[in-house]
Amino acid sequence: MREQLLALKEAFYASLEELDTQEKLEALRIQYLGKNGDLRQILKQMGKLSKEERPIMGELANELRDGMTEAIRLKAEEMEMLQIEQRLEEERVDISLPGEKYTMGRVHPTTKTIRELIDIFVRMGFVLEEGPEVETVYHNFDALNSPKDHPSREMSDTFYFDASRVLRTHTSPVQVRTMKKMQPPIRMISVGRCFRNDEIDATHSPMFYQMEGLVVGEKISMADLKGTLEEFVRQLFGEDTLSVFRPHNFPFTEPSAEVDISCFKCHGKGCRFCGHTGFIEILGCGMVHPEVLEECGIDSETYTGFAFGMGLDRITMMRYEIDDIRYLYENDRRFLDQFRR
Repeated sequence: MREQLLALKEAFYASLEELDTQEKLEALRIQYLGKNGDLRQILKQMGKLSKEERPIMGELANELRDGMTEAIRLKAEEMEMLQIEQRLEEERVDISLPGEKYTMGRVHPTTKTIRELIDIFVRMGFVLEEGPEVETVYHNFDALNSPKDHPSREMSDTFYFDASRVLRTHTSPVQVRTMKKMQPPIRMISVGRCFRNDEIDATHSPMFYQMEGLVVGEKISMADLKGTLEEFVRQLFGEDTLSVFRPHNFPFTEPSAEVDISCFKCHGKGCRFCGHTGFIEILGCGMVHPEVLEECGIDSETYTGFAFGMGLDRITMMRYEIDDIRYLYENDRRFLDQFRR
């Protein structure tokens, strides 16, 4: 039996040196030390030995089993270290190379403008109201005193879903919805996307942003409208900005006006930015038409009001000197990264 154990030992260590994977090492352990392994098969012959030989062979077998077990453990650790070294080599990072540069996002210039305008009007006591972008013809046109033959109702100007539903062409329907659900006094603004069937060019887009405001109460006059808008202009464009009101015509206001401000680039002297006029048009406004008030269930004999509306894309382009509205919608990071928080 001694010769068998010694031969087993020699064969085991010879095989152990040739192993290069954990799977082969486990197979070797099972082959020599498993329940039906080679060592167990030799030990089954212990019954044939004399009483004197049994303890000697038992001690030799135990030493061999312990040595083989320890050799397998050390071989496993060696293989694990080799695997770690190999992975470190394969996944090595050259720390002399520059790292990846992560850039912070930017607030879109239109969003910056919207936030600033909302903040100005909220400080003046206005409340922000919302309305649907898919609007009824009634709220978008009829309730706003728009004539049946008005050009804005044509399919060439407006996106129709059917005879009674459109993509809203302005945020004015929010004013109608507010007046129908509230009684005066009312002081509200609305901000959102609007849609018109325009060809895309440097100054036109089929989708754009608007802000509108409405005030309804007793003894509201044109003086209140003028004072409100002049304060708004001073807060947004600077204390020395002048405002000019020009007569205009809107079906939902009477009287109506458009508002120009002194050019913030040349301060009224005339330059390329203002078309050498010294002034820039920014919004339309007027006193709410009595028929609009009555349509919304408000007594026009008791209450009056004023309304105003402005294109936020236009104001954004003015403030940041952007010469093409398409830049606001193309999501080009080279453009957006110019605007810091």
